[in-house]
Amino acid sequence: MPPQIPHSEPGTPDTRGPLRYLWWLVRCQPWRVLRGSLIGTAWMIGLSVRPWLIARAVDDGLRAHDNRALWLWVAAIVVAGVGLSYLGIMRHRTMTFIREDAKARSAAVVLRQLSRIGAVLPRRVGAGEVATVGGSDIDWTAQVLTLTGPGVGAVVAYAVIAVVLWSISPVLALCVLVGVPAVGLVVGPLLRRLDRAESVYRQQQGALTARSGDIVAGLRVLAGVGGRELFARRYAARSRDLLAEGYRVGAVNSWIDAATVAIPGLFLAAVVWLAARMAVTGEISIGELVAVYGYVATLVVPVWFLLEGSHELIRGRVAARRIVALLDLVPDDVGGPRTPPGERSGVPAARRPEAVPAPGGPADLHDPVTGLTVRAGRLTGVAADDPAEALALADRLGRYVASNVTWGGVPLTGIALDEVRARILVADHDSYLFAGTLRDVLRPRSDDRGGPGTADEPLVAALRAASAEDVAEALPDGLDTPLDARARTLSGGQRQRVRLARALLAEPEVLILVDPTSAVDAHTEARIAERLRAARAGRTTLVLATSPLLLGRADTVAHLQGGRIVGTGGHADLLDRDPGYRRLVARDSADPDVDRPADAEEALR
Repeated sequence: MPPQIPHSEPGTPDTRGPLRYLWWLVRCQPWRVLRGSLIGTAWMIGLSVRPWLIARAVDDGLRAHDNRALWLWVAAIVVAGVGLSYLGIMRHRTMTFIREDAKARSAAVVLRQLSRIGAVLPRRVGAGEVATVGGSDIDWTAQVLTLTGPGVGAVVAYAVIAVVLWSISPVLALCVLVGVPAVGLVVGPLLRRLDRAESVYRQQQGALTARSGDIVAGLRVLAGVGGRELFARRYAARSRDLLAEGYRVGAVNSWIDAATVAIPGLFLAAVVWLAARMAVTGEISIGELVAVYGYVATLVVPVWFLLEGSHELIRGRVAARRIVALLDLVPDDVGGPRTPPGERSGVPAARRPEAVPAPGGPADLHDPVTGLTVRAGRLTGVAADDPAEALALADRLGRYVASNVTWGGVPLTGIALDEVRARILVADHDSYLFAGTLRDVLRPRSDDRGGPGTADEPLVAALRAASAEDVAEALPDGLDTPLDARARTLSGGQRQRVRLARALLAEPEVLILVDPTSAVDAHTEARIAERLRAARAGRTTLVLATSPLLLGRADTVAHLQGGRIVGTGGHADLLDRDPGYRRLVARDSADPDVDRPADAEEALR
């Protein structure tokens, strides 16, 4: 049975502000919220029914010495208790559904946004920020929806009790009407201070989470260069800062928690004292005194809910602000028509630019900025003096930024983005590896081509082309061995070869490899160079690297210097006539011949 998705289409959130986002969560389930409000109100008002019943039992039964009336009122009290218990169960059940629906909906829109913005995310938001949003902020925003049930009921119960007290004594009713707003005035400054403290704390928490993730991801490298202690000291210092900020938040929280208990208690004591004085003077009866005590004791519950709800609203608003900030991120402007369709992104279909037809078959890619032309069906190498220029070139050719790149003479930005993504693949040497078995990491979607007997043949071929067959052989269960996120149990070179095998298995029409062998030794690099050429024979492949072993296998090599292509030709030709290229790829060797293709043959042997 396929897994059930809580919200396959969660809707379009209102990101004009944190409160609007919270209101959008309410509007997404109006009938359930209405039911929760009605049940919460009935439960709150029901709490004030029992004091009235007790008062009747005292006045009509005990004081009048009427046993029959006493037993009737006692039975009514029992029935009221059973009814309140049922309402309490239904209130809790309904509010749990409301909160869980809000959590699932927020998680769905956040996940959809993360998949939509793609490559923009690491450049705009730290990993710790995303982890904090997904880990705690979604919970806090859902918790705010408690106000739609008991919160609404608390307001209504407060008004009802004030009316009932007015029928007993206008003085007592005025005390209630004035006292509750006074409680809000006392707690208000604490809530504002909590808002500021929570915002700072959550920001620092996200930064520290990101730092811890970076340390874990690069622990082996840090240990290798002797930087483990340095990063540990920096992490400890940031932890102390976060601890100090946590104490600030905790101090405000403790005052608010104390106020939610102490202030309603003091309020109860004051009103009961006044009612007792009135009972002594004969202004109210003993039964009414008992009722007043019950009403005010009951009023403690809605007052507590209002104070706790205000506290949750502050934390929820801080959390919603962070969610909104994430949802407001937009993908980089890559120009031209964008997919998914414009209706989903709010752009009317009539205003969407029309896509131009993509080349019907293999075609040349041309970048006017550098002057590079990637010939169709050939293996092209680019050696860049500045790695940043190589990355920028890959972004332009893969249409991750707006540019004037042409594909077969057609502007790349004019082609539908989904077709560009399907036919042109940019494979970074440090791209993300998701958790799962090695088979799932290499090919997330099942492929039944060729039947079950040949299902793994493409995977094996891709692993061999990437010289990664030893990776699968070394794992306990081979291709079925589970790997954690980022495959941290593998070495850096093993992860890089798995990424290369994944890119080759995708079989794109145009494959752009960014430094694919930076973490492997020379012998492995030589095998990859030879096998890569064979695996991509007849298809367009661009390798951005300074490895002489890779460049020696390319059909054409271009030297990228100062943002322009300053030389093209074979690897051996450029070594002879381009001193800058020779210094770049020979790696300061005194004899440039040591890095000629012949040495790749030696490495292969």
